[in-house]
Amino acid sequence: MKDPKSWFRRTDNKSVVVGTIIATFIAATPYLFYLYESVPDQKVWNTLLFTYDSRYYGSVLTVAWTLTGKIIPLMLILIWFYTCRHWWYHVLIVPIAMYSFQIFTILNDDLIYVDSNQILFLIPIMVIVIPSIYLIRAKMFDKLNTANKSLQQLEDEFRIRPISFWNKLKQYF
Repeated sequence: MKDPKSWFRRTDNKSVVVGTIIATFIAATPYLFYLYESVPDQKVWNTLLFTYDSRYYGSVLTVAWTLTGKIIPLMLILIWFYTCRHWWYHVLIVPIAMYSFQIFTILNDDLIYVDSNQILFLIPIMVIVIPSIYLIRAKMFDKLNTANKSLQQLEDEFRIRPISFWNKLKQYF
């Protein structure tokens, strides 16, 4: 059997590496946002990999600027969602769904207005997430009033800790 201390060091080293990658990505987001400036200001952009024709916006630069304004916040919220240790982290699904839908609508050339009627598509998600968050909160405060536990102990009790990224993803599908 392996020494438990060596296992702990290995796990700790892994979390340091992952934490460093996440922190570096977060620190680099302003630079990632300005990647859109490398896209040409023209209607059709031909590259070795693809050709993009900006029918609605009229300029590939405008599409790139709009997409980076949605993708960067989405990525930051996803990091927050997968690293959050609070009981309420499921409420982050609402802005994740909103940004995902906005990205989809930007890429869909047939839309007239990019940010219109999105609340209608978010209502089913909000109908599930908001009441469940309220019920968890109500349960916590009920237990807080009837038991001698601190708020941190209750958060720990309601926290769901999957083993890996894929297990956490499986919780939602």
